[in-house]
Amino acid sequence: MKKEVSFDGIGQVTATFTAQDGVEVGMPVKIAANGEVAPCAASDPLNAVAVAVKNGCAAVQVAGFVRCKATGLSVGTVKLSADGSGGVKQDEGGSPFLVVETDSESATVLL
Repeated sequence: MKKEVSFDGIGQVTATFTAQDGVEVGMPVKIAANGEVAPCAASDPLNAVAVAVKNGCAAVQVAGFVRCKATGLSVGTVKLSADGSGGVKQDEGGSPFLVVETDSESATVLL
């Protein structure tokens, strides 16, 4: 029997920022100006993920386990950066993250 486990919400720290055009839920974002985030470009460092976007603002998760769009990754320690299209990619020049779950159906990973 497979046991169900959940990492959702562990260590989650979220802050509200003004969101530039193009910021969407689930995408890696970067600080663009004081109190403002923008979508990450390809190979940008992975520091934060937009978890809600509404009325020109974004709730941005800056710590804790978070789900991101990605394909082709394995669990374990993986060097990651933004892929430039709203997800993350394996990148030898990226920062190491612990990937604890992959989901090929939804094309996401939990890190």
